[in-house]
Amino acid sequence: MKKIVIFCDGACSGNGQASNVGGWGAVLKYKDQQKEICGGADQTTNNIMELTAAIEALKLIKGKDYAVSIYSDSAYVVNCFKNGWYHKWRTNGWINSKKEPVENRLLWETLIELVESFTEVVFYKIKGHLEVHKTAEVKKWLLKFNQDNNANLSLEAFEELIALNQLADQLANTGMAPYKP
Repeated sequence: MKKIVIFCDGACSGNGQASNVGGWGAVLKYKDQQKEICGGADQTTNNIMELTAAIEALKLIKGKDYAVSIYSDSAYVVNCFKNGWYHKWRTNGWINSKKEPVENRLLWETLIELVESFTEVVFYKIKGHLEVHKTAEVKKWLLKFNQDNNANLSLEAFEELIALNQLADQLANTGMAPYKP
């Protein structure tokens, strides 16, 4: 099966304030090819940018017969799919566990539709803003990643994931730049 790996991130300056700006970025890898995308918006939130990064990355994939791995530092996005929140949201008329309407419903519906259109999509939570030169910290997060995902990544492979996640973060900041005053 053809495999695509996506690293996505969202960022927001002034999150929750009236005048804020946000950006999103994603890195798509297929075999030896790599594509980088980014964008931004004003009057947004970090969660909207996190969702947008995943949506825009998935929209770029032509054909649906792929196994897609998505790496994100957003628990908001990853946990929805790992824990199946969206199944409960649909069943409960888009009401969350706090008995409140699900925020960003239209974005969630778009992302869920895209995810369900592929042969396979697996989400992985990766620690954001890790510094590769801090070996002890990286090893701690590698152990956690391997435990959480029943994986056996090497330190070298994990450092590559960190680098690509950092690139997605940089792209999110690039996407935000045109909207900053």
